[in-house]
Amino acid sequence: MKKNRQDKIIEVIAKNVVETQEQLVALLNKEGYKVTQATVSRDIRKLKLTKQVNSDGISKYVYTTAGHEAMQSKYVSVLRAGFVSMDVAENLLVVKTVSGMAMALATAIDSLEFKEVVGCIAGDDTIMIAIKSKEEAKNVMAQLREMMQQ
Repeated sequence: MKKNRQDKIIEVIAKNVVETQEQLVALLNKEGYKVTQATVSRDIRKLKLTKQVNSDGISKYVYTTAGHEAMQSKYVSVLRAGFVSMDVAENLLVVKTVSGMAMALATAIDSLEFKEVVGCIAGDDTIMIAIKSKEEAKNVMAQLREMMQQ
């Protein structure tokens, strides 16, 4: 069912100018998919939908089949733009960000799909990243530093 819904999302945004998640929810409901905004939000992240400005100046959702490397580069750019510092506390990695950027950086970290990361919680300028072990936390921190220095 999830795969069908996500396929329908790709179809809907290809046929319509969809500016908001609420519009997407309404269009999916009209197509017979009873979804909530939270479900659509998760699907947007999973499908890696982006917004693109069309020739009319309207920002709309688009689906791109860009390669993994191109997407990883995009996430690393977000990390570089908002990163301030990070430190390890046992199996938690604490990342300080520019004010208002924690959610964007947490999404980028989630999208990089570190196998060691259990999950991220973001505030305004701080991210708590739960990692399976102390050793893996140090490893993830080293990987993030390396990515941002390239």
